[in-house]
Amino acid sequence: MSEMEIRDDRAAGRLEAVGGGEVVGRIEYFVLDTPRRALVPVHTVVEPAHEGQGIAGSLARELYAVAEREGVPVAPLCPYVVKWAERHPDQAPAADPALLDAAKEWLRAHPGRF
Repeated sequence: MSEMEIRDDRAAGRLEAVGGGEVVGRIEYFVLDTPRRALVPVHTVVEPAHEGQGIAGSLARELYAVAEREGVPVAPLCPYVVKWAERHPDQAPAADPALLDAAKEWLRAHPGRF
């Protein structure tokens, strides 16, 4: 894909990769407020026709960049983002276990949200 734009649709809880005028991938996330503010990615999806082009990695990188700009941590529940973070510790600080527990609790309290 030649040109790809990543946009943060905070209201919808999606970080979207847009190419050729269509959304080709996304990370679905929510903002945790307690015990402290954090971005919590839950799912990473890349459209089948666009797999293998580095879109998921670009989305994960941008999610951590957004968190850094906002001065908040990332508490990843999405298996892809967890693996990406393990491979890129320089760009993805380790998540606080207490935040991960709080994020999991939030998810259990909001069934059907993801």
